Amino acid sequence: MTRKAHILIVEDEEAIRSGLIDVLIYHGYQTDFAENGQSGLKKALSGKYDLILLDVMLPGIDGFEICNRIRDQDREQPVILLTAKSSDEDIIQGLQLGADDYVSKPFSVAQLVLRIQAVLRRSRIGLEASNIILLNKDDRIDIQNMSGHCRGQDIAFTRREMEVIQYLYANTDRPVSREELLIKLWGYDKHMDIETRTVDIHIAKIRRKIESDPAHPCYLVTVRGAGYRFTVVH
Repeated sequence: MTRKAHILIVEDEEAIRSGLIDVLIYHGYQTDFAENGQSGLKKALSGKYDLILLDVMLPGIDGFEICNRIRDQDREQPVILLTAKSSDEDIIQGLQLGADDYVSKPFSVAQLVLRIQAVLRRSRIGLEASNIILLNKDDRIDIQNMSGHCRGQDIAFTRREMEVIQYLYANTDRPVSREELLIKLWGYDKHMDIETRTVDIHIAKIRRKIESDPAHPCYLVTVRGAGYRFTVVH
């Protein structure tokens, strides 16, 4: 028998929390929940969940701090943020802290379930066997270990950042569009009408880690009107 994915819901609003529990159970998931930041942090760091649905605005410890603590311990733990629809800063900060994706409130149940399925599906696909990307004679990226060494510093990447690098590196012969990245890496359906900045924010995070001048990148470049392209400069 296939094991049910175990999802932790960290949400202080009882109506939303109960609704999420009902929806996830209906779709075949095992659920657990926390009503505040303190209990949410403790459960999130236990390492026993396949995915964490994490509200940003929580009493005690907010979702940003929980996400940050999760990433300090585990760079692979799937996390989806639940954010206020109008709070663009929440989205940017959450993704910069390492969340895999976000869902804005109020959200469509159907779209939320699709996002959960996509993140779970990607988390179960392992990264390729040991593969080193040489940016130049001194700087490198280690795909399997989700790490790198650039400008004399050791760097850690999240799973999602590494997936973006790996996909772009596998397609260096052409620019890759935002839509293609959302479909291939985030699991979005091409017919889903969702506005999201998650690709742009992840690209910006990667540039800050590997580029000497993120404002004028030489490895991860923007091709105007076409998308992003990975270029190795030897």
